Amino acid sequence: MVSRDHRLSLRKQCELLQLSRSRLYYQPVGESAENLRFMEIIDKQFLETPWYGSRQMARYMKRNNHQCGRHRVRRLMRLMRLVPIYQEPNTSKKHPQHKIWPYLLRNMVIDRPNQVWCADITYIPMRRGFL
Repeated sequence: MVSRDHRLSLRKQCELLQLSRSRLYYQPVGESAENLRFMEIIDKQFLETPWYGSRQMARYMKRNNHQCGRHRVRRLMRLMRLVPIYQEPNTSKKHPQHKIWPYLLRNMVIDRPNQVWCADITYIPMRRGFL
């Protein structure tokens, strides 16, 4: 869209297109050879253990004497679009032996303050499970 041979200056062309001039000169840099090697190792291991997330994959890399931390593994896994398979919390299925209590407010008319109270149960995601 921006032409160097145009009669308008590059600055004016960028201004009209609402582009920053640094965008014209940016050359994307690819991954280093070391990162490509790590990505190959991660890919091979992920085929064997698809439940490994970035933490377990980083531990695997350290066990095999590769100098690769968790954040680098996470970035590379995200770049390769590898998402681990894991069991999600199963909070919606009721236990067959638990009693189902009746809803006591069904036909009640609530017409004054402090007549009825309620509580909210919220599942807060934590690092390992829910609270």
